Amino acid sequence: MSGAAGVVAFSLTLVATGAAEPAFGALTVGAGRAVLAAGLAAALLRRRGLPLRPPDGRAATIVIAATVVVGFPLLTSWALADVPVAHAAVVVGLAPAATAGFAVVLAGERPTPPYWAALGLGLAAMLAFAAVQGAGRPRTADLLVLAAVVLVGLGYAEGGVLARRFDGAAVICWALLAALPVTVPLAAAGLVMHPPRQVTAGAAVGLAYVSVVSMFLGFVVWYRGLALGGVARVGRLQLAQPVLTLAWAALLLGESLTPVGVGTAMIVIASVVLGRRAPARPEQTDGAPHRA
Repeated sequence: MSGAAGVVAFSLTLVATGAAEPAFGALTVGAGRAVLAAGLAAALLRRRGLPLRPPDGRAATIVIAATVVVGFPLLTSWALADVPVAHAAVVVGLAPAATAGFAVVLAGERPTPPYWAALGLGLAAMLAFAAVQGAGRPRTADLLVLAAVVLVGLGYAEGGVLARRFDGAAVICWALLAALPVTVPLAAAGLVMHPPRQVTAGAAVGLAYVSVVSMFLGFVVWYRGLALGGVARVGRLQLAQPVLTLAWAALLLGESLTPVGVGTAMIVIASVVLGRRAPARPEQTDGAPHRA
């Protein structure tokens, strides 16, 4: 249930980002959400009597902060300034494959050729879609979203592993606080470069959503689910995320769903399903399984 709740929460992230970006600017939406969420994180840690810094696993916390707190929000916010939410959702459909890939690395497994073949199929479908939509070649926004997918896969896997030792809520709280030296200056720069303008109710709700739900509550339940059910197993729930995002984009933003976009999303999802079913062999190092 925790993993499913996280997927539903994240499925609205691109939609909320797309609604907030025109009014607040990509930099403010991308970094400001983490600053607002950090206030909630500090309050929760103090209420539970937990330290503001992790007693162990600080390197992993920095990785989580750099990937899901800073990297993914900024890259997707910049991308959504140039492409519709429905377009970005297709590319984000590769997130389950990225999460599974990093999960097997962290677990010391060696993916088999069918795994990489399925992953290559999804990547080829996504690149073909991006080329068609970009008049013959992928746009910069597509590359930004693809980089965001790689970062979020690493952040999900690293956070899921760390959440096995600590509560999932504490993991994201520590990452939000660790990112403040970066997110505060970026958010301030965003406000100076792009002062809020023509702030609609939808834009305000969008910023509130990505700050409270996408950047905080969603991760609380998501990391808890990854810790309880396993990163690879629970990560497959992400298969539903791009489809949900496409539906939200059409329902809430009025974006049109093109046959090419829907078809590509189905191919990406199918490739992830095939890749997830492909077996993985334990990697042997001096006769013992290796753990990265």
